[in-house]
Amino acid sequence: MTQARKPYPSDVSDEEWSLVVPYLVLMREDAEQRRHDLRELFNGLRYVIRYGIAWRAMPNDLPPWSAVYQQSRRWMEAGCFEALASDLRAVLRVASGRKAEPTAAILDSRTLRSTPESGRRAGYDGAKRKKGSKLHMAVDTFGHLLALHVTPANRDDRAEVGRLVAAIQEVTDESVELAYVDQGYTGQKPAEAARAHGIALEVVKLPEAKRGFVLLPRRWVVERSFAWATRCRRLVKDYERYASTLASLHVIAFACFMLRNAAILMQGA
Repeated sequence: MTQARKPYPSDVSDEEWSLVVPYLVLMREDAEQRRHDLRELFNGLRYVIRYGIAWRAMPNDLPPWSAVYQQSRRWMEAGCFEALASDLRAVLRVASGRKAEPTAAILDSRTLRSTPESGRRAGYDGAKRKKGSKLHMAVDTFGHLLALHVTPANRDDRAEVGRLVAAIQEVTDESVELAYVDQGYTGQKPAEAARAHGIALEVVKLPEAKRGFVLLPRRWVVERSFAWATRCRRLVKDYERYASTLASLHVIAFACFMLRNAAILMQGA
């Protein structure tokens, strides 16, 4: 670190920084706009996501909130974290003895309760009895992020299959052939939307005599990924004014989860 301060648990480690810094350098070190240390700006972004603070509540020993916010917007608009997540996913898969690109995915959605900031674009999810936004997400069989997007909570899951599988095939070079879904995706239209992109939907049904919690084959993986996201307090509700920001913060969070695993893998090598 270039600045002497007591570290926060959310700070990036040396191993993680060595992996992520090539994706975050958007300008030369001697550029006039570079007034703050890039690593400290990234630490500020991680602090916001992990602890759920408002941007203006940035701790005084980190760079000013405006600098962290502006640099974070630059990273989001440049697609830095999407590229990072894609490369880390391939590395972790190869390290586990799998092919770099998956052939199977798991799809699901999660409803986030709205706040005054996001209330204007919120919808009502009758099944969950929540007003808010819905995060539609796809992961591979390890739970690593493939694709996601945000809609109002009243949007039907089946109507989003086409958009989600198109994004999956784009980031995997059309390697995915099968997608596991729950019973909320049953019907001809979602199956046809997936088939149009070369993916077959397989509905994992609940046992007929269900009693209590049942761990569904394959389907539990995406639920675990949603649980990972809840470790980040900024992501437990929809605190963002724009849906694109909410989606980007989720991408950053999942990229950081994979970054930690890749750093552990590098230490053991």
